[in-house]
Amino acid sequence: MNEILDKHIAIMDKYDPRKRVALVVDEWGSWYEVEEGTNPGFAYQQNTMRDAMIAGVTLNIFNSRVDRIKMANLAQAVNVLQAAILTEGEKMLLTPTYHVMKMYSAHQDAQLLPLSFESPEYTFNGESLSAISASASKKDDVVNISLVNIDSKKQNSVEINISDLGIKSITGTILTSKNLQDHNTFDNTTKIQPKDFKDFKVKKEILTITLPPFSVVMIEGK
Repeated sequence: MNEILDKHIAIMDKYDPRKRVALVVDEWGSWYEVEEGTNPGFAYQQNTMRDAMIAGVTLNIFNSRVDRIKMANLAQAVNVLQAAILTEGEKMLLTPTYHVMKMYSAHQDAQLLPLSFESPEYTFNGESLSAISASASKKDDVVNISLVNIDSKKQNSVEINISDLGIKSITGTILTSKNLQDHNTFDNTTKIQPKDFKDFKVKKEILTITLPPFSVVMIEGK
């Protein structure tokens, strides 16, 4: 997604330097083999902590490019691909992707706060990506920082200078689970859900946040 957006934005910046035209991402999300026993054409797939990280990282990418991206649509909302909701007859459950989008709703209509940090690398099968993804915003004197650690084995920490943000108190929310492939089922709809997060500290106006493996965290500062 980073590469696709950077190339599109480079072209748009050349021909539309005043940024009068918005960039819209019409569909985003993961696409796997369908669940066994389901109609292949309906693209019904399960949603795990892996998808929660995909959602968090992708939304952070969009947040950091809000000067161009004005709309982006998850594919799809219910029962198809990286759905936020799964149903079975009269039963319904909320997926890890739903919970991430609910957490990130704190960024909606807020002012982007630029972030700059160095991330360790996460390497798997010879390919490497930044282990930590983050974005931040401020609205009504509340600062929200969303972070994702995609490393499936190691915790990672990030330090953020909050001296100019006027933060007096901090709370946190985390979405994680014991296993990377954990997911909610109709027999256990709350296996993965947001919980309070307290693995952070402030010293000399430096906020240090320790992110467990494959986790999504939202920090709120007031």
